[in-house]
Amino acid sequence: MEQHRVIVEAATVLASHLPAATALSVADVILTTDLASLRAEISKRVPHHHHRDLALAFVNQWQEDTSDLGAAVVAVALETAAISEQKHHDSQSVELVWTGPDVGEIPFRRTEQAILQVLDSAQEHLLLVSYAVYAIPNIQNGVIRAAKRGVRITVVVETPSTVDVENEYSTLRALGEEVAACSRVYYWPKDKRSHDKHGKVGILHVKCVVADDRQIFLSSANLTKYAFSLNMELGVLITGGRLPRQVAENFERLISRRILSET
Repeated sequence: MEQHRVIVEAATVLASHLPAATALSVADVILTTDLASLRAEISKRVPHHHHRDLALAFVNQWQEDTSDLGAAVVAVALETAAISEQKHHDSQSVELVWTGPDVGEIPFRRTEQAILQVLDSAQEHLLLVSYAVYAIPNIQNGVIRAAKRGVRITVVVETPSTVDVENEYSTLRALGEEVAACSRVYYWPKDKRSHDKHGKVGILHVKCVVADDRQIFLSSANLTKYAFSLNMELGVLITGGRLPRQVAENFERLISRRILSET
């Protein structure tokens, strides 16, 4: 019974770190492939290196700690964990996020805390959109940590150089060389924007962070030190459901249709 518990817990951990389709594919390989070819087949089926390492570590744990369990038991444990994780993924929770005076009545999440949670949850891809950006070490480090995990990072900003309202905000400099080097950075060219009869163009005023189509932080807060400390800012942290994916897809279309340009 102890071995069953060990493999169930290991399968639950693995399923929480893999897309459901990948976890189900690994379960299928375990069920249909002989042990001698198992690792090679997993390496073939799981192209993402971080996911592949996790899947191979799961197989190693099975063989080292619970080798009395047959492939069918292990595969069912992983399938069950993957389906359960997917159902959890599809459910939705919403939390309010706040920066400003603390009146002590409602326990809001803090803006920087919510953004870091989203950054650290990403396993595959990460989207950051902000009108203004300023050097914030914790956010820079969170993005770099994600890049080191193999996360694909997309950053969308108002302009690649200077934001109109604050001349000291040079977006690429504020992101930092390490972040800019590990990200694809896009902006909205002035000639792609709508304008009024006086020639005034629209601005990119979106502020959000999306991780793996699973979590989205949507807020009034820019990625600036004042938004995290001095301003009054309100946002929501949404986990699960369809909204994170819908936002990510919208920006993917803006990029594919060349409404946003890469710096």
